[in-house]
Amino acid sequence: MSKKFKIGIDYGGTKIEGILLDQNGKQIERKRYSYERNYNSGIETVKKLVEEFDKLSNQKCTVGIGIPGFSSKETGLITNANSLWLNDKPFEKDLQIALDRKVKLMNDANCFTLSEAVDGAGKDYQSIFGIIIGTGFGGALSYKKEIIEGSNQIAGDWGHQPLPYPTKEEQETMIDCPSMNCGRPLCAEQFMSGIGFKDRFNQKYNTDFSSEEIVQLDFDKDPRANLELSLYEDRMARLMAVMIGIFDPDAIILGGGMSNIDRFYLNIPTLIPKYTFSNKVKTKVLKNIHGDSSGVRGAAWLWDS
Repeated sequence: MSKKFKIGIDYGGTKIEGILLDQNGKQIERKRYSYERNYNSGIETVKKLVEEFDKLSNQKCTVGIGIPGFSSKETGLITNANSLWLNDKPFEKDLQIALDRKVKLMNDANCFTLSEAVDGAGKDYQSIFGIIIGTGFGGALSYKKEIIEGSNQIAGDWGHQPLPYPTKEEQETMIDCPSMNCGRPLCAEQFMSGIGFKDRFNQKYNTDFSSEEIVQLDFDKDPRANLELSLYEDRMARLMAVMIGIFDPDAIILGGGMSNIDRFYLNIPTLIPKYTFSNKVKTKVLKNIHGDSSGVRGAAWLWDS
């Protein structure tokens, strides 16, 4: 019996990445291409990756694609994509024509969560809440190695919810989320994403540091960085407590650039009980295993979920 291969595609804002996996999840090949930030260039780049992987595997592979938004089950059009040229386009239909096969599309946070649930940090757990903390702030739910999309296809996507139990300082921070579907002054993404974190820091201290530089300041014992990371950890604990109260997952898995801050995995679990309606919190807070491969791997796994 010949091996079956699967292709996963991660459709980013400036780059499109592809991975070729065998039936056991072993990586055969991984490639990434830049593209012009428009609809047709994106389709052509996906097609180029798929053709290369088909040739390498000597077969017509299954294709799963993670996108920064979702493809509406009702209309077939893309909604809520921060790659704006995708919005209101029949991306799935056009890809199927270009690739001459059926494809599966899902939100990139869902793909990350599926990857970690199948053979990543969550493989030994039944219920998973996956969180991506990068340029944006998103989440997704998995139960028994399958994604829970929900009626509106936004289950677990908590990035644009307001911060719970806001402090006086947070309430007085004058920011409005620029997203057309949000605009809320306490939007969690504006505090929790890598961009939001560094913007709040620089606004408060009249500086111009990147999030990576702020983390380095903490290593160098800068009291400002320690304070702001402590506040960040408390905000994350509040947000996690809300999800624990709703979904009560076995494990919460972090991905994206901010997930590489090691102190989070020591400090956040000790703060969660302050905000959780339970005498004991068993939920684990874990770092991802597959790193920046998780989204593209999860896209490939869409054909097994």
